[in-house]
Amino acid sequence: MNAVSPLTPSSSTTRPAQRLRVAFFSDSVAERNGAGTYYHDLLPQLNAVTAGVKMFQPSDRPRSRRLSIPMPGDPTQRLLTPNIPKLWREFSAFRPDVVVSITPGPFGLLGNALARRHGCGQLVGFHTQFEELSRLYWNPLSRSIANRYLTVANRVICRSAYATVVNNRQLMATVRRLGADQPMVVGTPLPLDFMHEPVQALRPNLQQVLFAGRLAPEKNLGAVLEAARRCPTVGFAIAGDGPLRRKLQRQAADLDNVTFHGWLNRVALRELLDSSDLLLLPSRLETFGSIALEAMARGRPALVAAGAGIHEWHDLRNGLIALQDNEAIADKIEALSRQSLATRQTRSDRARLAAERLNASTIDTWSELIVRAARAPR
Repeated sequence: MNAVSPLTPSSSTTRPAQRLRVAFFSDSVAERNGAGTYYHDLLPQLNAVTAGVKMFQPSDRPRSRRLSIPMPGDPTQRLLTPNIPKLWREFSAFRPDVVVSITPGPFGLLGNALARRHGCGQLVGFHTQFEELSRLYWNPLSRSIANRYLTVANRVICRSAYATVVNNRQLMATVRRLGADQPMVVGTPLPLDFMHEPVQALRPNLQQVLFAGRLAPEKNLGAVLEAARRCPTVGFAIAGDGPLRRKLQRQAADLDNVTFHGWLNRVALRELLDSSDLLLLPSRLETFGSIALEAMARGRPALVAAGAGIHEWHDLRNGLIALQDNEAIADKIEALSRQSLATRQTRSDRARLAAERLNASTIDTWSELIVRAARAPR
């Protein structure tokens, strides 16, 4: 997957005569998961085509817990109901040209309804295989109800959109079944400071590895703790929160080389990446794997499960190390420890360059899509 999308940006389309206002609707709290992080990183880089961007999403402090529902199997995340009169007023005052619906929850559906009422151009971001996640968390009855809702909601927003954005080619067939006329494979943006802050030099020896993400069943964290037991001289940093946090802390109570850092903001995460020598992402289900791209941007190699969507981006492969289903993390760490610093530095340099190039092409493609969505007939 060398090309980001079939779009070919040109000055006439990526730089409109009048810059556009774009509203994003998401049911994710900012930076709490991959989708939330994606748009937090994207929005500041769209100023070539936008006169303003605005994110409509839940607060991390909901107005009433009675108006929110814990996600089955993961009480750390909640499905929140939007304050419709307030958001309606804010939307009318902002007067967007384009609306991007990111999730099929109440906020995403509200964005779709407001866009249709006000005649806005529409795009959809489809980043998460919710149906696959439901198999890990929900019982058969809950899963059946949830999947029926997700199918209906996704069809509503996908059929209304000029284009549906995915970051994994395997999702193309899924969104086409949901009625998307124009699915687009688009890359993943990076935080600006991950690209602009100086990169820390690699250490001669591999001393610390890092897992960063949700502490949840699909992340396969048991394999990380198993590696920590087999590699007692290597430090294992675990950053993030989720439904397995307490269980993992109990399992690691006797491991002096494991440190839990909890949820970190982006600055703290960047600093922890810089102080680590390798990123671990052994997930059983990973649509893309944004944290691996962030590690590459900081010049750190990433050991990523072979099934993760990031491996489909051929230009990134030189900065990634694939973890096959039958391989142990400890064995890969031991093999990497035997590599020379020069070999590791070469991979580091390639990884950073590839990550920066993907970010640039991602911003170009999003800019083009926004302009075309604004011009598309309703």
